[in-house]
Amino acid sequence: MYGSEPGKASYANNCLLARRLVERGVRFVQLYHTDWDHHADLGQPLEQVTREIDQPTAALIRDLKQRGMLDHTLVIWGGEFGRTPMGEVRDSGKAGRNHHIDAYTLWMSGGGVKPGQTIGETDELGFSPVGDRMDVHDFHATLLRLLGIDHTRLTTRFQGRDFRLTDVSGRVIEKVIA
Repeated sequence: MYGSEPGKASYANNCLLARRLVERGVRFVQLYHTDWDHHADLGQPLEQVTREIDQPTAALIRDLKQRGMLDHTLVIWGGEFGRTPMGEVRDSGKAGRNHHIDAYTLWMSGGGVKPGQTIGETDELGFSPVGDRMDVHDFHATLLRLLGIDHTRLTTRFQGRDFRLTDVSGRVIEKVIA
């Protein structure tokens, strides 16, 4: 189901290992794939990476759900940032896309997340966020709520300024929570 090959280092094997760790009570597991930074050649390399990611990620969620663990296991999938909608031609002559800090995609499943919804979108060019905007501080505040932590109670004062994990902003996006 995962597409894993015993003894071979792969994201698929890591997904299977993650499920086994969660079964044994490990409270935090991070999976990482090293090859998402495609500034050039969005064709075959990106197709290869999505093949490596899609099947095992779907299998992990299906497996957690079948075992009754998805209700109390929060799965978050995201990258380090978004990508600009326009192509850029690199020295290689192949088109790629640059980093984009204003619009990005991530998804969550299980762990108290309300399923089947989309929050936020970009304009028709895919460049600027519109509608239900959620900045990174909002995401962190919502994530902390899903983990049972009130982000406003983690505030400390230092040199006359309030500091917390969500900086001095961040609002819980209630539509996310089941």
